[in-house]
Amino acid sequence: MTGLVIVGHGTRSAAGVDQFAALVERVRRGGDTGDVEGGFIELSRPPLTDAVGALVARGHRALVALPLVLTAAGHGKGDIPAAMAREQERHPGLTYRYGRPLGPHPLLHDALEQRIDAALAGADRADAAQPGADRADTWVALIGRGSTDPDANAEVAKVARLLWEGRGYAGVEPGFVSLAQPSVPAVLERLRRLGARRIVVAPYFLFAGVLPDRIVAQSAEFAAAHPDLDVRVAEVIGDCDALADLVRERYAEALGGDIRMNCDTCAYRVLMPGFADKVGRPQRPHDHPDDPVGHHHHHGHDHDHDHGSVAVVGGGPGPDDLITVRGKALLDAADVVVVDRLAPQGLLAGLRPDVLVVDAAKVPRGPSMAQEAINAALVLHARAGRRVVRLKGGDPYVFGRGHEEVQACAAAGVPVTVVPGVSSAIAAPALAGVPVTHRGVAHDVTVVSGHLPPGHPDSLVDWAALARARGTVVLLMAVDTIAKIASVLIEHGRAPETPVLAVQDAGQPDQLSLPARLDEIGALAAREEIRPPAVFVVGPVVALSTTGPTL
Repeated sequence: MTGLVIVGHGTRSAAGVDQFAALVERVRRGGDTGDVEGGFIELSRPPLTDAVGALVARGHRALVALPLVLTAAGHGKGDIPAAMAREQERHPGLTYRYGRPLGPHPLLHDALEQRIDAALAGADRADAAQPGADRADTWVALIGRGSTDPDANAEVAKVARLLWEGRGYAGVEPGFVSLAQPSVPAVLERLRRLGARRIVVAPYFLFAGVLPDRIVAQSAEFAAAHPDLDVRVAEVIGDCDALADLVRERYAEALGGDIRMNCDTCAYRVLMPGFADKVGRPQRPHDHPDDPVGHHHHHGHDHDHDHGSVAVVGGGPGPDDLITVRGKALLDAADVVVVDRLAPQGLLAGLRPDVLVVDAAKVPRGPSMAQEAINAALVLHARAGRRVVRLKGGDPYVFGRGHEEVQACAAAGVPVTVVPGVSSAIAAPALAGVPVTHRGVAHDVTVVSGHLPPGHPDSLVDWAALARARGTVVLLMAVDTIAKIASVLIEHGRAPETPVLAVQDAGQPDQLSLPARLDEIGALAAREEIRPPAVFVVGPVVALSTTGPTL
């Protein structure tokens, strides 16, 4: 029997992942679908590649791929087919039939009705013994995910009408929690003005997740501001027999017929007002963090879809092989890379020929792209549907202005993620044989930016308190200020003989490590012409170095 792979988008909600797994198991137990596996295209484990790989390992060469989505938006039209195309590259000879999205369908409408009734069942009412008696006084706000695909948003409106017909509710109004209007507060306000006194907010979602939680929070906030309203939130559809039955129905349909998406109003094929930029857009699979291959781009499917996004990636202290696995995977999948001077330059040679590399320079006292210009470039390319990697040296959040870039993307509505990197504050001492903490020697470490000298009106560092501390101090961006910093530390109590280590070009073949006393480090830095990038380590841990000075 043809194997079934149930494909989810993915969620950061552990409850949502558990519900997806429970549904896969429910479908598996119910029979009629043969061998069943489930996987996600991003965010959650297991990844789709593991699910397909398991079925292939058990001898399947023909599959049904069923998108576990409610509407035929970009995930169903483009992302999942692109991911399956990648699996066909991995498994030559693999074929698959693609199932339809789940909605609209009467089984789902019945499940929504049950969730709404369950929310109403908690009401203190005199006619509670009469099932459905209070439906005529109940308005329903059906809240979908929201999409940049007008066809998908129209499907939610259709479900709202189908849910209203014949069920006796006062009315059902559609809305969205993300990417589309009307919003949750706007729908609730509309119903209030229509005279509603009881509203059930019904999330049109399969499983728990960040967005359903947001619906609950926004509904509660609106209710608190309007105490005269009875506002309740129904549960999501969730793992249930009705959903499992629908999955089996879609599986049988895929086996028995030629299943196609609705192309009459598809913004990826037909020019729709306000969505001209979507027509013919290249199709690319999502990058799952547990899938090491994320750089193959596939074309030729009936529907094309892509998301613009930004990943702010810490490249580590300099050597190409000290970037994280996730950072490297995102770099391999990027369309645009905006790179700093201190990022691992060797990785740029491995990029695809079509990748646009934007040099942000950031050379001390030299060429440098203004931060505002960097922010604008990230937003511009992401809005054009490109996958942008902002490749930075070290860690984006350790004196890297990474959060400014994240804030700019968030303000512009651009999806953005942060991939931590190995900071030179920890790596440079380690590469020079020095631990920044050690039992019985140093129980704390303070990382300080030295780009402003002590006494500068804009400096936020309490140098006097730092001098009184006993732990390790790691100074970044302090080549020009180290003499003044050492003098102020000694002035406020640090012993002149405190060991200091200067580490220049950490991890590179020409790494330079020079030890000194605190009262000598300024003169040594000038004499040896220490230049950026360099890190200064101050404290007794320097004496623990397992390597001698290197020149």
